[in-house]
Amino acid sequence: MKPFTAILFFLIASQILRAQSPLITDIPGRHSVSLDGYWQYIADPYETGFYDYRYKELKETDPNAYWNTDVPANRSDKKEFGYTDNQRLRVPGDWNSQDPRWLYYEGTLWYKKSFDFTKHHPDERVFLYFGAVNYRADVYLNGKKLGVHTGGFTPFDFEIPEGLLKPIGNYLVVKVDNKRYADEVPTLNTDWWNYGGITRSVMLVEVPQTFIEDYELQLAPDSATDIRGWVRLNDAPRTPGRPPEPPGTPGQPAETPGTPVTESVTVSIPELHISQTFPVRDNLASIDFPAPGLKRWSPDDPKRYRVIVTAGRDRTGESIGFRTIQVRGTQLLLNGKPLFLRGVAMHEEIPQEGRRAYSRQDAAQLLGWARELGCNMVRLAHYPHDESMTRMADSLGILVWSEIPVYWTIDFGSKAVLAKAQQQLTEMITRDHNRASIIIWSVGNETPVSPVRTEFMHTLITTARGLDSSRLISAALELNYNPGKNGKNRHVVDDPLGEYVDLVAFNEYLGWYGGTPADCRNAQWSTIYDKPFYISETGAGALSGFHADSLTRWSEEWQAWYFREQVAMFRRMPPAFVGVSPWVLADFRSPKRNNPRYQQGWNNKGLIGHNGKKKKAFYIVQAYYKSLTHQSAR
Repeated sequence: MKPFTAILFFLIASQILRAQSPLITDIPGRHSVSLDGYWQYIADPYETGFYDYRYKELKETDPNAYWNTDVPANRSDKKEFGYTDNQRLRVPGDWNSQDPRWLYYEGTLWYKKSFDFTKHHPDERVFLYFGAVNYRADVYLNGKKLGVHTGGFTPFDFEIPEGLLKPIGNYLVVKVDNKRYADEVPTLNTDWWNYGGITRSVMLVEVPQTFIEDYELQLAPDSATDIRGWVRLNDAPRTPGRPPEPPGTPGQPAETPGTPVTESVTVSIPELHISQTFPVRDNLASIDFPAPGLKRWSPDDPKRYRVIVTAGRDRTGESIGFRTIQVRGTQLLLNGKPLFLRGVAMHEEIPQEGRRAYSRQDAAQLLGWARELGCNMVRLAHYPHDESMTRMADSLGILVWSEIPVYWTIDFGSKAVLAKAQQQLTEMITRDHNRASIIIWSVGNETPVSPVRTEFMHTLITTARGLDSSRLISAALELNYNPGKNGKNRHVVDDPLGEYVDLVAFNEYLGWYGGTPADCRNAQWSTIYDKPFYISETGAGALSGFHADSLTRWSEEWQAWYFREQVAMFRRMPPAFVGVSPWVLADFRSPKRNNPRYQQGWNNKGLIGHNGKKKKAFYIVQAYYKSLTHQSAR
C-alpha cells in the first residue's frame, strides 16, 4: 500500500462527504467503551427534526431540532418531539427486523443514547467510532454536530472536541437515513434488502495525544520470511472538519531530506523473538525486517502471530497471518503454490431471522455453513461485511473476496459518484488490509459494458492498486450469452474490463435465466485474456421444502439438477479455471422477488433455505468440493 495515495483519495472524499478524521484501524486492540445496547428512537419520515417549514436545515441551537434536548425548560415550553423507552431499537441491528412496522421503511429515524463517561487517562483524546450506519449518518453529541458520513457498509469515526464530553448525562443523537438515490453507491436498483439503522457497533475509543493511527504489515512479494509495511502516527489534534496534511511516501520525508526524526515505532512478534525499532519522519515509519522461522498462513494451516506496535505511550496489537497471493500466467498462486477456490457467495444476513448479520455469533453461523459445504473461500457480496466476519475468516483459514457496492447501473459518468465509490473502497481496504484471509478486492458487480463504465471501473482498479498492491483486484463481470461466430456452445468472456483485473471473474447462470440446465452439457468457456478465470456466481432458485420433478421450476429438484449439470461442466473446464462461488449460501430478502408462492420477498437461490434447512443442491456442491482432494484439483 502507498500511504500518500491512500490519504489523497481520503482527502478527496472527505471534502465531499465531510468525514471528520482519517479512519483509526485495529479498534479491537484499543482502549474502548461500547455504546451498544438499546437506543431510543423517533421515526421522522418528513424529517421535521432536521428541516424547518421552508425545508432548510435547522440551526444547531434550534430547540425544536431533534438533536437537542427533548425536556421542556418549563411548563410553557413547547416540545413537539420526545425520546422514550417505549420506542427502542437494538444497536447494532437493523430497524426492519426489529418491528414489523419498519419492514419496508425507507427514510429517517433518529437514534438517541444517553451515557456517562470518564476518561481512562485525563490527557487522552477520544474518538466516536461507528462500524457502519446505513446509509447517511448525521452525528450530534450534546447538541453539537460532529459530522456526516455516507455509505452503508464501511466504518467511520469523529474526534470529540475537548470539553464536549461530560462525566454524567451525555446525549448522543444520530440521524439515520436509508433512502435510496440515483447518485449514491449503491444506486436505486439492487437485488437485496435495504436494511436501515446503526447496523454495526458504536464505541468510544481513547488514544494518547500521539497515537498509532494505522499500520500495514505483510510478507514482501516472493518472500517467505521478509515482512514489510508501514506505521502511521497521528500526533496533533485537528480542527473538526479539517482533514490532515498528507505525509510523504514510506522512507521519504515530506519537506526536505534533512527533516529530523521526531519519533520511533517498535514492531514486536513475541513468538518469533522479534522486536525491531524504526524511525518516524512526518508521522510515517517504513517497516522492513526478516522474520526467520515464520510459518505462512494458509487455509490448511491458518497460522497467525501476535504482532504488537508501540509508539511512545501508545501500544496496540492484533493477530496477523502472513502469506502471498499472486497470478502467474493463468495460475492462481497462494504462497507460490497453485490454488483452486472452492467458494460460495453470501449476503450479510441471518436467514432464519430475516435480519442483517453483525456479531461474532452470526459470522460463526455463516462461515460454519461454508466450512460444512467444503469451502476454502467465500465471496462477501455485494458490500464490505462486518469486521467480525473477516477476522473470523482469518482464524478459520477461509479465503475472502471483499467487494464495494458498485452494482448494476451506477452513474458511471458522475465524478461525485466516483468519489463516493473511491471513499468506500478506501474505507474497506483501510479497515482490513492486515487480514491474511482477504486475497481479492472487488470493485463491483455486473456493471454494463460501455466506454464510460470501463473508465470508471478502471479508475477504481487504479485506486485499489494504489491502496494495496499486495492483493488481487477483480470485479464480477456480467455475462451475455451470445456466442456468435464462436459457435453455439462456445462462450468467450471478452469484457474490456478484463484487461485491467488480475482475475477474470464472471457471473454465469446457464440454465436458469433462459434454457434449462441441460444447456450446460456442451458448453465451453474461455476468455481472451491470458489470465486465470473464475465463476463468481452461478445458481438457480428453489423454495426450501417444495418438491416436484426436476423439470418443475422453483423445486429443490430443479436446483439439484442445475448444480449436477454445472458440476459436470466445471470438470471439463480448461486449466485457466481456478474456482467458483455458487450463488448463494443462504436465501436472503429482496423486494425485487415477488412471486406470491415461491418468493414472497425472498431471493431463494440459497443452498440453505430461509428456514435454515439445507436444500438438495447443498449436498451436490458439497460432494463436488469433497472430491477435490487438493487445492489445485478440479
